[in-house]
Order: sequence, then structure tokens, then C-alpha cells
Amino acid sequence: MNISDRNARPRLIIAGTGSGAGKTTVTLGLMRALAQRGLSVQGFKCGPDYIDPTYHTAVTGRLSRNLDAWMTSPEYVRHTFEKASAGHDISIIEGVMGLYDGKDPLSNTGSTAEIALVTQTPVILVVDVRSMARSAAAIVLGFQQLEPELNMAGVIVNRCGSAGHYTIVKKAIEQMCGIPVVGWLKRDEDMSIPERHLGLVPAIERGELEPLFQRAADVLMEGTDLDLLLELAESAPPLNAEKEEEVSPTTIARTDPADAESGPNYDPLSNSVINVNNRHVSYAVQPVIAVARDAAFNFYYPDNLELLEAAGARLQYFSPLAGEGIPTDVDGVYLGGGFPEEFAAEIAGNQGFLEGIRQAAQSNMPLFAECGGYMVLGETLTDREGITFDMAGIIPAQVQMQKKRAALGYREASSVQDSFLLKKGEVLRGHEFHYSTMTYREEETIPYAYETKGLRGLKQEGYAAGNIVAGYTHVHLGSYPAAAQRWVEHCLAYRQERYMQR
Repeated sequence: MNISDRNARPRLIIAGTGSGAGKTTVTLGLMRALAQRGLSVQGFKCGPDYIDPTYHTAVTGRLSRNLDAWMTSPEYVRHTFEKASAGHDISIIEGVMGLYDGKDPLSNTGSTAEIALVTQTPVILVVDVRSMARSAAAIVLGFQQLEPELNMAGVIVNRCGSAGHYTIVKKAIEQMCGIPVVGWLKRDEDMSIPERHLGLVPAIERGELEPLFQRAADVLMEGTDLDLLLELAESAPPLNAEKEEEVSPTTIARTDPADAESGPNYDPLSNSVINVNNRHVSYAVQPVIAVARDAAFNFYYPDNLELLEAAGARLQYFSPLAGEGIPTDVDGVYLGGGFPEEFAAEIAGNQGFLEGIRQAAQSNMPLFAECGGYMVLGETLTDREGITFDMAGIIPAQVQMQKKRAALGYREASSVQDSFLLKKGEVLRGHEFHYSTMTYREEETIPYAYETKGLRGLKQEGYAAGNIVAGYTHVHLGSYPAAAQRWVEHCLAYRQERYMQR
């Protein structure tokens, strides 16, 4: 059955009452179960998360996408969802934290509920019903009433003690809430998703979690009505016609930059880049950005890479862990986040890679690094065991891993100075999540990249000097697409200058 031919694209959001309710287990089990029925499943994740989309991709075989209406605009979210879900039978969106948890305790901003409203997607609420009976109905009823406009379509109860326990909570919820309880998962300690330890992504990529994914599907299918879930997914309405206009994400931003007319842009009609002087530049001189991508560097929003391509860049991937250095004949470098601390010995041993970074910096090539990539630009990296490794030495600082999380949360990153990415005062949105600290040798002379705003106020972070922009903040270029366009424009200028010097 190909249900994607319907006018409304079938879709569901799997939300939880809170972190740990079981939404990841349900999401992965449902994705695998539907795929085993022969359906083409497209995955999405609410919020700034890299791990869960990696799970989704491993289960569905398709790149999962992040949806975040705080980092990007609601229009951008709708466009991303529509584009990625096109051609697939069903879309499954995994929520973040609890259904209503986000950036603001007084609104739906940054929450799963906001994404459900923006995409008009039916919600399946996952409820952990350990040690409760009728009280489960009170929980579901409260979630229904907090946001009446939300389409709370059904419930899956997790960690039931027995079939009898399931029958009790099902009757209570359906009587009081008027929505179906579509299934249940029994208590199964072997079903817990691994903690987000270092090296988890490499384990996923090696297929080590494949038995867990299949187990999730088996457990889900034992007690869940998949046909009813599909009916609920098909009940999703078409997105509003005016919201389905074909518009490039490069044109969708939260703010209209004052210098929009003078900034770089992409002209799809002529298949060329328009530079700051409004001159068309053929793709024969298309700028190339080298992107580090392997188990050590794997935290990239797909949107960031696609926005760079839409702005005219060609991306060339390479693997420092495979012994590769910066590719030749490139015009920019992108070092994303990941787990460099897990592979510090391999990175330190790849002198070609480290020397290539130094040469790129010395030649004034645009070099952007975030989180893990930022750490590699420092002088040394000390892992959790206390072993210190030499890194690129571009930033005069030492990186120290710690057991306690150093930062977590949304960030508004305002540029402290003009750079190839942002002009002074321009803002990108993103998030921080890391267990390391960067200690500079001379704190008072740091050329900071950003002033970031989070729940704990303002702070200056990162490093920006010459054509280097680096920091802990994982930025989402979709929050300000002009930054991607400016980045590519600087890479193009670098390429043109190199050719003139030949």
C-alpha cells in the first residue's frame, strides 16, 4: 500500500510526558515495524539533537532531519518537513523531552508541541505507567487540556507490568480522555536505549545496535495496533495551501538583514553565484569546501550542508581518522562537532591533517569549526584518563575533558566582530552541548567569535581571527541563511585570488 498518494501526507509525532518516558524506543520500534511492512519511512527529530537522527537513519536507511521552530522560523520548518517527506509513505517525528518542554516555561516555544502545531501533525503520547492505574488518565487529560489546539490523537503506554495492567490503564484513559490507547510495551530492562556515551555514534554506524532496533520493533508489534496508528497518521490534514509555496530555505530567515541587497546570493535561474558586485560567476570556478566527516566529526545539521551547496559551494568530504589530510584545491574548511576526544591519539598522529589545518589558517582560507572541530584547533587535548595529545595549535588554549557536563542549551550567538560568516552584531541561533572546557593562555587578549545568550545570561565564547571562526556553539545556518551565502562568497573570493596568483 502506498499511502503517500493521499493529498495529506501521513505523519505522526511521538511525544513523551517527559525525558525517559520511552519515546525513542517507541519511535525506533515503530520505524522498523513500518519499514518491515514495506513502507518508506522518513524520520525527523524535534530540537537540536544529533544522536537520535543517527538512530533514525540507521533504522530507516534515510537521512533524518531536525525540526526546530526556535532556531529557525516556522516557515523554514514547514518547508524542511514538506521537502524531506515528499515521496515517502509516512513521516515519523520524534519529540524532545516532554511534549511541552522547550526554551520557555511560559509558552510552547522550542517544544515538541510547537512542531506539532506548525506541521499540523497528530500526536501519539507515550506515558510511563509504572505503579499507576487510573492516575494515567489524569496525566493524559492534563496534557490534552494544556493546549486544546493540539491534535492529541492517541496514547501508547510504556512499562506495563502485565496485560491486565494494560487493560486497566487503557480503560481509564479512553473513558476520561476520549482518545484511543493504541498499544503498550511491557517492562523490559533489556530494552533501554544506551546512554549517550562517547563513541555511541560509531557503534551505531558499525551496526552494533541493530539487535536493539529489531527488539524494539518486536516488542512494539506485540502490543500495538499498527493499522490504527496508520489510520491516525492518515488523518493528518494537508498543510495550508499558502504554506506549501515553493520557496527556497535560503530565502527564509527570522530577520531581514539590512544589507540583504549587497550580500552574496544564489541565482537558480542562471545556475550561478551572484557576488557582492552583482556579477554572475560560472560554476566552472565553483568554490570547494572541505568537510571533515567520520566517527570523530559527525555532528552536522544536513540543512547547513545543503545551504552551503544552495549558495554555490561544492562540498568535498574527507576523513582524518582514515589518515586523510585537507584535500587539495579547496577554498574553505568545515570542522564539525563529534567525538575528537575519543580519537585524540589518531588525530594527533595524523600530522598531515593537522599541518593542513595550519596551512589553511596561514593562507587566510575561510576555516569554520564548531565544538569538536573547535577543540582540535587548540594546542592540546587532555582526555578523561588524563592523557594529553597535541592538536593543531592554532588557538592558544588547552582543552580538558571532564565528567561533568560543561554546557547545555539553546544559544543566540551574536558576532563580536566582522568575519566571513557574520558581520558584527549579526546573530545565528544554535545550541551548546559539551563536556570539555577551553582554557586560553591569555584570557584578556582573546579575539572572541560570539557573545552568546542562553538561560544563564550573556557570555563571550569562541575564537575569531583572520579567516578563522570557531566556537562551542553548534549554529544552525537556517536561522540566518545570509551567513551561508557570505561564507561561500568568501570562499569564492579566496579561490579567485589563488587563480590570479598562479
